[in-house]
Amino acid sequence: MSRLLIFGCGCCLLFLLVSSLTGTNRKAAPARPNVVFIMADDLGWRDLGCYGNSFHETPNLDRLAAQSVRFTQAYAAAPVCSPTRAALMTGKHPARRGLTDFIPGRNARTDLVLNDPLNTPAIPKALPLSETTLAELFRAQGYATAIVGKWHLGETTDFYPDKQGFEQTVAVAPSGGPPGYFYPYKTYFTLEDLKANGQPGEYLTDRLGDEAVRLIKGLKDRPFFLYLSQYAPHIPIQPKPDLLAKYERKKQSLGSDTFANPHYAAMVESLDASVGRVLEALQANGLLENTIIVFTSDNGGLSVPEGKFTPATTNLPLRDGKGYLSEGGLRVPLLIRWPGMGADGRAVPTPVVTTDFFATFSEMLTGKPADTDGEALQPILQGKKRRKPALFWHYPHYSNQGGRPSSAIRAGDYKLIVDEETAQARLYNLGQDPGETRDLAGQETAKTRALRKQLNDWLATVGATRPTQNPNFRKPN
Repeated sequence: MSRLLIFGCGCCLLFLLVSSLTGTNRKAAPARPNVVFIMADDLGWRDLGCYGNSFHETPNLDRLAAQSVRFTQAYAAAPVCSPTRAALMTGKHPARRGLTDFIPGRNARTDLVLNDPLNTPAIPKALPLSETTLAELFRAQGYATAIVGKWHLGETTDFYPDKQGFEQTVAVAPSGGPPGYFYPYKTYFTLEDLKANGQPGEYLTDRLGDEAVRLIKGLKDRPFFLYLSQYAPHIPIQPKPDLLAKYERKKQSLGSDTFANPHYAAMVESLDASVGRVLEALQANGLLENTIIVFTSDNGGLSVPEGKFTPATTNLPLRDGKGYLSEGGLRVPLLIRWPGMGADGRAVPTPVVTTDFFATFSEMLTGKPADTDGEALQPILQGKKRRKPALFWHYPHYSNQGGRPSSAIRAGDYKLIVDEETAQARLYNLGQDPGETRDLAGQETAKTRALRKQLNDWLATVGATRPTQNPNFRKPN
């Protein structure tokens, strides 16, 4: 038997049809389900209530988690945004195209005087039009395609998403940094299509959710792929005043040694409310049980000072955050609600990564495996084990957050991180030490050698670009 669950979404009530606890009575989805893919920006692995955060309030995402497969060891393809987003669109590892940093890259910043030991490789300034994107994959199968929000895979209109398979685009801007969160969105750059009909006091996260709802209503008569790419909770940290006041009051009840950022928490709640509006629209239009919903983030949470009201969050017990190949920089929340596929509310510890989505949807649409770096997730959703023997990362850059050029491999519970500057390797057993606090490289030398060789072989296979020595580097006094 199914039951009706009623819960709040901002100031509205959200009515969602929830299956029984066993999920045995849910009907299988038709052959051509819709797909709503929601990506947050810089949302950390533990920033949601369903991942154990007791300060942030995320009722809509928590409800979604109860109806989804919740991955506890999901990874971004990179510790920063553009490479992960390219991996989502193509299913290819960022190292294959050299798109390994955010566009245009730290080297393009004019506000920094760089004096780094290594010269880091240049990156493409856009995702090449020759790549087959996820949107083009769906469109070739007769799906309507739409994007709302952040693109960050090309700063000129020649490489905007309408050139990459998206029929409808809303709130795409020429930079990856978010605009100011309040109308008229003047910080850094403008969102011309939202400025044209925005209202004073309008909040960007709310508006993007509303635009997604508008598209859902317009697309309900044909299968669709909707990519809702929220700018939140990326800096600048600009919450709605009423929510900020709520979390400031909440923080007063906590001990002084407890990390709690009211500004960031308020932004996360707004993100959650936007997801609630999308779920409500799917339900109201009779689409919820024929729609696959994915919610994830492009990298780990910002855990260092970078602008006002930061560090934004903490990824503890994981180490570091955005900009690092440590677990805190790579591990992200991932919820997949796929009607008829797997049990509701199940937590899955199997490691998965951003490149897997292209393979997943390619198999769903064509019945054939994709020639990409990813692996279809359907078997994992059905409770089977992953076949892929290892996951790899390559970030040959100095990050804005303090990360250093490095590469990494995870095979089983072991993870090896190699510093490009020093060639030193650190080895961790994530099964015993998810916080990466105990370097085992000196103890388990055979394992270290084997993983280093496997990593080097992979770097050569994908043609990874590597840093070079900087002859002009001068050690600080």
